[in-house]
Amino acid sequence: MKHLASLLIALSLAGSLQAQDTCYGRLKNDTLTLGNSRIERKFLWNNGNIKTYSLTNKANGQTWLNSNPTPDFRVTKDLPEAQNGDISVEKVKETKIYPAYLKVEVAFKLDQLDIKRVYRIYDDCPVIACDTYLKGVVNSVFGGREVSAADRKNIEFSDDMKSKEVTAVLDQFQFQGQHWHARSVEFSDVTDWHNNLVFEKDIISYRKLGYRGNLLFAYNGEDDCGIFFLKEAPCSTVQLAYQGQDFFTDFGKFTVTGLGITEKDITPDHWTKTYGCVLGVYGKGELNRLQALRSYQKNIRTYRADRDEMIMMNTWGDRSQDSKVNEAFCLKELERAAQLGITHFQIDDGWQVGKSPNSAVARGSFKNIWDNKDYWKPDPKKYPRGLYPIVKRGKELGIEIGLWFNPSVQNNFADWQKDAQALIALYREYGIRIFKIDGLTIPTKEAETNLHCLFNKVLEETDEEVIFNLDATASRRGGYHSFNEYGNIFLENRYTDWQNYYPYWTLRNLWMLSKYVPAEKLQIEFLNKWRNADKYKGEIFAPANYSFEYLFATTLAGQPLVWLEGTNLPEEALTLKEQTEAYKTFQHDMHTGTILPIGDEPSGRSWTGFQSLKGNKGYLIVYRENHPEETAEIDTWLPKGVKVKCTPLMGHGKEMIAITGKKGRLEVSLPSVNDYVVYKYEIIK
Repeated sequence: MKHLASLLIALSLAGSLQAQDTCYGRLKNDTLTLGNSRIERKFLWNNGNIKTYSLTNKANGQTWLNSNPTPDFRVTKDLPEAQNGDISVEKVKETKIYPAYLKVEVAFKLDQLDIKRVYRIYDDCPVIACDTYLKGVVNSVFGGREVSAADRKNIEFSDDMKSKEVTAVLDQFQFQGQHWHARSVEFSDVTDWHNNLVFEKDIISYRKLGYRGNLLFAYNGEDDCGIFFLKEAPCSTVQLAYQGQDFFTDFGKFTVTGLGITEKDITPDHWTKTYGCVLGVYGKGELNRLQALRSYQKNIRTYRADRDEMIMMNTWGDRSQDSKVNEAFCLKELERAAQLGITHFQIDDGWQVGKSPNSAVARGSFKNIWDNKDYWKPDPKKYPRGLYPIVKRGKELGIEIGLWFNPSVQNNFADWQKDAQALIALYREYGIRIFKIDGLTIPTKEAETNLHCLFNKVLEETDEEVIFNLDATASRRGGYHSFNEYGNIFLENRYTDWQNYYPYWTLRNLWMLSKYVPAEKLQIEFLNKWRNADKYKGEIFAPANYSFEYLFATTLAGQPLVWLEGTNLPEEALTLKEQTEAYKTFQHDMHTGTILPIGDEPSGRSWTGFQSLKGNKGYLIVYRENHPEETAEIDTWLPKGVKVKCTPLMGHGKEMIAITGKKGRLEVSLPSVNDYVVYKYEIIK
């Protein structure tokens, strides 16, 4: 009782931290309440090993009671009584990168294991996120093999329905009712090998079965309202300590599993973080589900026009690799970049003294990088004056310079501090603040922790000005739902040399991902369509069959990546500047909205596109691929029966006023195949 009284006093003192916003966290008697203006989650205190009592969606006033009697977080099947329950509440101020939020930390002890659950609550966001940390000694093995449904016996008696309890649980909630539906969403990265990146599975929740993915939406078939779990982890196939499943459904019970660590990762002397888990609520319909998810995703990192927006050129797409990279080449590329309206020029592998395995001029290695203390300095043969002339000319042309960087992967990034100092030195000497991070392999929890230390150290020493382009093309990396507080994602390598660049493939990957991943966080490439045209001879979807303007247009919902050598382009390509300048006028405003896919899935023959929702206003990007009809009805996320004014900003559509049909359907016309239009729209009635 004495300890509980001290907790209440501490919370009453912390109350002043919450007065200026909607977020709150309070412990009263045996009930802990967390929430804001959109969501509330109540827990039974249970001496810190809290159990969810209820969950409320404040937007529609709906409250669900939790039918599960066990604590939300579990690492062992047999739970000892919790001890040393403690709580603290802190308002975390915004920084240049992170929005403000309320931090509620709940700590307790189970035998020799210390557990800390850190909840993050953001203003006007229907989501409560949780990060879990462990320290001490664990005497059991996490996870365990789940029995396949095919190996189970017939159900004839009640005992036959019992299934093995999941021993490692990040979060869980059990609803009443028999009519719960769910959608699991699994993602693939390693895009050098994968060209299908999103896999949805819609189910009716029945007996206990497992599903893979980073997202699980659950909703009641009786009213279409529900919750989602977001597992903040890499893609399922590359997660650490993976047991084969991310979620379990069992009628109205939904469980998140897979901590991303083993018992061997936990030590008595420091906190080890598990994968994160986010719980959100939503009302009727798919749009509410997706907007609830995006509301949280936009709170992970503050999005700034002067730092996060870019039209970036990287010459690696023309396959010269590092054979051309030097001062003279870069200066010529900058001139051409300015003629195209490019905002950022990134020098890929080859600018540095050290030689990587991808070098076209030398057989290099990523092993033992720091045997050469000058590895990450500009190659004096290629850049006799350092990078100063490049940076200086870039500033004169209004183009920011970025660099490629490969952290020292050996021994779980043991040299992360040296890597950090190399990046910090480049920032301080040249003002470089955009780094493409390549070559990552994250095989262990130690590697993951050291990589976070590397990024955090760089941000700390550069006043949070640095942004990282995290390459998702190979190996074990962060995927789409972890490490994304640090910048954006370099999505894929595609080359005309190998005939694996088709404009509709790239558009399809962006379209599929944009439903669940903020499009503005994805760098999307377009290439020189004039190169290697002979290799595509006779193909209807060959890059040469599209205008250069259209190739650029396929990237607009994301961050355009000009994946080519500008000096290789013909003069006719330079007319693109008219489009890049037009794009800059609305790029940031469009990206601050909720961007979702519209129309049909890109196939090379579809009517497809994107919509950016910003209340009663927004943007539409519509593409007519090689489709025979000049006019089509496009399903959008607009309400039914509203009058919409559409003003063209780019492309070849005409201004129009239309009334939406079922599913927000709009009639759009484009005069030619492989054409597009960008509209700014406004609901006027």
